[in-house]
Amino acid sequence: MTRFTLIIAAATLVASPAFTPAFAAEKASADYAVGAQYDTTHVYVPEGQFDTFVSSFVATFGGTTSKQGEFQVTPTKSLTKSQLVLTPAGTVSVFGFKTPIPYPFGDERTGYLVTDLDAAVKSAQRHGAVRRLETFPDPIGRDSVVQWPGGVNMQLYWHTAKPSYTPLETVPENRIYLTVDAADTFIKSWTGFAHARITADDKAANGAEIGEPGKTIRRVALTSGYGKMVVYVSDGPLPWPYGRDMTGYAVSDLNATLAKASSAGVETLVAPYTTGKRQAAIVRFPGGYIAEIHSGEAN
Repeated sequence: MTRFTLIIAAATLVASPAFTPAFAAEKASADYAVGAQYDTTHVYVPEGQFDTFVSSFVATFGGTTSKQGEFQVTPTKSLTKSQLVLTPAGTVSVFGFKTPIPYPFGDERTGYLVTDLDAAVKSAQRHGAVRRLETFPDPIGRDSVVQWPGGVNMQLYWHTAKPSYTPLETVPENRIYLTVDAADTFIKSWTGFAHARITADDKAANGAEIGEPGKTIRRVALTSGYGKMVVYVSDGPLPWPYGRDMTGYAVSDLNATLAKASSAGVETLVAPYTTGKRQAAIVRFPGGYIAEIHSGEAN
């Protein structure tokens, strides 16, 4: 949707004039991921808190920012402040709309850079996603928004700018909360599209991980070229603020990170707690962005 300013050349796949099953299989199995350092959580904040959020995020995790600008990044008339924040623990795209936010923007959780947007969208559709709108141009590229089973909304994008960023020191988790009705369908769709590998599937995880001590939940961890993902499967209703956190950031020292966050005006919503080998907390940044921060090994 908004980010980079250097040229990216997408690989062009040239089909044989005759359709063959082998070619179809090759297309269906293609992986369009670029790398986790180019994948962003989309953060929408009130315009008046834009700069405060950016400052607090950098103060918490370190890193740098792109030049701030004002753009129309939707196919309908709108205007937003926009800035990319690159930290060693993950990247965010920040939006502070100066106009009302056009539908269906604002509830896509992540933006994933792909090598070939049209092919990636078709692959997503083949694996069970639906387009929330047709692919459209933005000031420096092209975008699409898709929805996966369970109502998981994501942006896929391609730009004429070729970014070259250092790999992340720690790869954040895309944290997804689903019920039993949708979980297996979503996981099948995502693993097929993303070439994701299931690294853990705990069907008797501690419900304390989602604010439900005493309950048993399912936790599925996946990894792919798009980064890490964790799917929490429960009966649905969750205590505040669980389910509002979209991303989990891994750090080497949770308490030190929380101290930096607090000094930058970040509120701790869930105090540090331990589950298995992981210590975690949930925070809210100025502007309302809620995130999990953790240290230690995955459970």
